Amino acid sequence: MKTTYFAARIIPGICLLLVTACTVGPDYVRPTAVETMPNAYKEQAGWKVAQPRDGTVPQRWWEIYNDPVLNSLEEQIATSNLSIASAEARYRQARAQVQAAKAGYFPTVSGGVSASRSQKSGNVGTASKTVPAPSSDFQLPLDASWELDLWGRVRRGVEASRAGAQASLTDLAAITLSIQSELALDYLQLRVLDAQKMLLDDTTSVYRKSLELTKNRYAVGVVAKSDVLQAETQLRSTEAQAIDLGVQRAQLEHAIALLIGKSPSDFSLPATKLTAKIPAIPAGVPSELLERRPDIASSERSMAAANAQIGIAKAAYFPTVKLSAAAGFEAATLASWFTWPSRVWAVGSAVSAALFDGGLRKAQTDQAKAVYDATVASYRETVLTAFQEVEDNLAALRILEAESVVQDQVVQSAQQVVAITTNQYQAGTVAYLNVLVAQTTALANDRAALGILGRRLTASVLLVKALGGGWTPEKSN
Repeated sequence: MKTTYFAARIIPGICLLLVTACTVGPDYVRPTAVETMPNAYKEQAGWKVAQPRDGTVPQRWWEIYNDPVLNSLEEQIATSNLSIASAEARYRQARAQVQAAKAGYFPTVSGGVSASRSQKSGNVGTASKTVPAPSSDFQLPLDASWELDLWGRVRRGVEASRAGAQASLTDLAAITLSIQSELALDYLQLRVLDAQKMLLDDTTSVYRKSLELTKNRYAVGVVAKSDVLQAETQLRSTEAQAIDLGVQRAQLEHAIALLIGKSPSDFSLPATKLTAKIPAIPAGVPSELLERRPDIASSERSMAAANAQIGIAKAAYFPTVKLSAAAGFEAATLASWFTWPSRVWAVGSAVSAALFDGGLRKAQTDQAKAVYDATVASYRETVLTAFQEVEDNLAALRILEAESVVQDQVVQSAQQVVAITTNQYQAGTVAYLNVLVAQTTALANDRAALGILGRRLTASVLLVKALGGGWTPEKSN
């Protein structure tokens, strides 16, 4: 009879509560990234490169440099880099938090078993001195409790956790892109150093021949000893410059080893020619950047999580409704433990609300709103920073391309001066100092040209990174 009454009166009331339940707090709406979205990048004006056929950055973007060694190194990052492994573990942690938040949708059920035997005192609670017989108590309880999510506290918690997991996933993508670009930068700069080392070695060979020529001319009394000393000084100085490059090259090699998760002592890259060319990189339009950069996506998901926290804070203003039920068996003897008369059960509900908390809930709500406002500001700053990085590297590529054209002309002129001055020196019409100046100038301009090439390669990698690489958004659970 009691069970029928519970089913007929209480269960419909619970269903009515669930139907009329609401979710407090503001629903998330993505704020505008900037007041006015530009239609094009300023630094693209007057500078056009050949666009790839599909107009997008490829997912394996490093292949645009056509370097098999770089391709091989980049492929090792996903499985060997420790920073990526750490970020992937944080993503798995965030996904677990989503599942933990979803557990709030369901009741908590617990069970247990207990058996006890006790002896009561004969001198407590009775005038008789007769000692009561020992008694046994066998229990097999099953308890269930469920807090109804009437105000959306659990729903907002799941929303916040899901947005946090999505932010963690995009953080993983951002870290991966950052390490990929760092590896490409280190590798390309190492190859530029190899090119400079080859240039210095070739120049050293030329200077060594010049020294031999000067010694021969000194031996026959055509030139002074000072010419020999100048030639030898120039040769040794160039050799020292070639040796000095080894310091930076070793450091870059060690940095690459760390990025692919290897000990520097177990990794080396043989010197080889620089084959990378400046690739064609499609910048697209600024509005596309909001969907192509993982750090922007992460910042946007952080806003969504912060917005949900406001709802969680506001839900604390409303009462909590908790349902509970218990059933099981209890008996004094083991033989009658699981018989029908030994059954026990209870059902109930409780409503509780904080009547006074000294302003705690208001402070927590204000705090959640402030955190959300901070994430909005951070999101907009991330977007503006992304625009700046794209503009910076577009400008660098445009300006350095123009500079490289002029520098190549300077290199050609300097080489012609060296050839003319050397012939004049052999003919005895100019002093060796003229040859020395011409050779030094030519070497400086050759190294400057390589330096510009290195800066252009750096700017191209940074532009790819600023554009989000080949990243595409993924959905998180």
